[in-house]
Amino acid sequence: MVTQNEIVTVLSIVVVFFLILLILGVRKSYKLKKENERLNNINTLQSEEDNKTYKDFTEGHMYDNN
Repeated sequence: MVTQNEIVTVLSIVVVFFLILLILGVRKSYKLKKENERLNNINTLQSEEDNKTYKDFTEGHMYDNN
């Protein structure tokens, strides 16, 4: 038969395994959240640049538009 010590050992191994998976999942979630915030900041900066008024660059001396 299976002794109580063997059951406790197997359950301990299973708990440690799932605890490691849980820690890795939380860590991955934290990294993805940070990456998402970084990409949102980049997107915000880019949209601010896109909203600036267009400056006509053809009025220079190279285009003979005095």
